[in-house]
Amino acid sequence: MIFASDLDRTLIYSKRALDEFGVPEGLVLVSVEQKDGESVAFMTETSYIQLKELANQSLFVPVTTRTTEQFKRFVIFEQDISIKYAITSNGANILHQGTLMEDWSSQILNRVKLESVSQTELLSTLHREGVSLDGRRKQAEGWFFYFLLNCLPSNIERKLIEDLAAKSGWRISLQGRKLYFIPQAISKGNALDYICKLEGENSVAGAGDSLLDWDFLKNCQYQFVPNHGELARKLAHVSGGGTSILTTNSGVKAGEEIIQHIHQLIHTNPIFLS
Repeated sequence: MIFASDLDRTLIYSKRALDEFGVPEGLVLVSVEQKDGESVAFMTETSYIQLKELANQSLFVPVTTRTTEQFKRFVIFEQDISIKYAITSNGANILHQGTLMEDWSSQILNRVKLESVSQTELLSTLHREGVSLDGRRKQAEGWFFYFLLNCLPSNIERKLIEDLAAKSGWRISLQGRKLYFIPQAISKGNALDYICKLEGENSVAGAGDSLLDWDFLKNCQYQFVPNHGELARKLAHVSGGGTSILTTNSGVKAGEEIIQHIHQLIHTNPIFLS
């Protein structure tokens, strides 16, 4: 079985996310990411132990919008949990045994050039239509960009931004204070499909909290969604081919709940048994 999962705000939680969702009293957390010698992201101890077991029982594929450089800050994948593949930069890059699959990235780059306007053209369109975003713009390896917002756009503004982006071959996703602008060709789903073909595998369980995760979740047999995310708010309006399960817990406990669900699937569901 393949277990493909988003990381941030799904299985792993930054200090900001922990502050936002809260941490139940007495819950033991494990540091899973280091930045400048400081622990900056966490899982519950139970999640950490069970994910380590899952990685030995199934093909665990981390799927993240983070750049490859940002992904490599996760110490658990360097020290404790062995992974064969990782999808980074929202699907623009695939790592195989830690090495970039350059053929895949080249395919995506060619599609982006054909199907989307440049970042400069998109920003000009937004400015011309009166869109003003209060925040700092950051690049993600040249593949896409995002704003760290000081204030969130209204629903009307967000719909306008979404429509203008779509006409230019881009899409948006709002995750906390981050507003992502990503070319349509860059897709977590396309990258996971590629890995499934390489492995000759189609039994997939997936987890994610954002609309960008729906690209791969919609084709999973089981789809686990934290009840606190962008995708949870939209789940009633989207449909996929699998069974969608919304967690009862939020925050870091939602990540623990998802991993426990996957454990149960592996040991009780015939399609996932070897």
